Amino acid sequence: MPTDWPVGVGRIVLLRTDSTLSEAARIFPTLPGPTWILAHEQTAARGRRGRAWKMPRGNFAATYVMPLSSDTERAALRSFVMALALFDAVASITGRPAGLSLKWPNDVLLNGGKLAGILLESHAERGRIAGLSIGVGVNLAAAPDGHEVEAGALRPVSLAGEAGADVTPEDFLDLLAAAYAVREASFVTYGFAPIREAWLQDAAKLGEVITARLAKEEITGTFETVDENGYLVLTTPKGRRRIAAADVFF
Repeated sequence: MPTDWPVGVGRIVLLRTDSTLSEAARIFPTLPGPTWILAHEQTAARGRRGRAWKMPRGNFAATYVMPLSSDTERAALRSFVMALALFDAVASITGRPAGLSLKWPNDVLLNGGKLAGILLESHAERGRIAGLSIGVGVNLAAAPDGHEVEAGALRPVSLAGEAGADVTPEDFLDLLAAAYAVREASFVTYGFAPIREAWLQDAAKLGEVITARLAKEEITGTFETVDENGYLVLTTPKGRRRIAAADVFF
């Protein structure tokens, strides 16, 4: 383990797997505690709503898997915790936060393009949520071609292409694990409020008009805030709308 690796956190590095999220689901019952799983190659990576996640060689794909013994109803708020940790890790590489922003609900942007994505999956045992996996994908070395992403989605960008940074997946894991440990400690100790405040400070398009695409409707309005439950709050001609889950376009 690196000397500054978080105490009590496991570290698994795989040359190849189908998906680090799938690997986390397979081994969750045997894990002694929170663990990072990194893969240098994924053959069946996935993003939100079952979409494929493109992973050029040299990019980052990892899952942080953790047991949950209480407060499971707030587990999904850890997408904001991880987003802030990603922001911190990337800023430590580039030397400055300029150009970085956070897109609700689970993306990190660099110079207006999508650099990283987050995906949460829960683990159930005996009918209750017993654990959480937070999948993280970061375009370190290369970005997928524009035609490989959904129409209307932000252009993919890479850390190498936008910032000239050369960092290996394992080195990035060391930075991210340390950054996440700090943000997780804040979340556990003080709750969501300081995480929410920090996230909003770097929120993309806050105060501007955006569109939230739900399964059966699209809602366009001014991005007012993220509330205490992590919901997107839009001001629309028909009043305020609180949105628990959606794809956001702007």
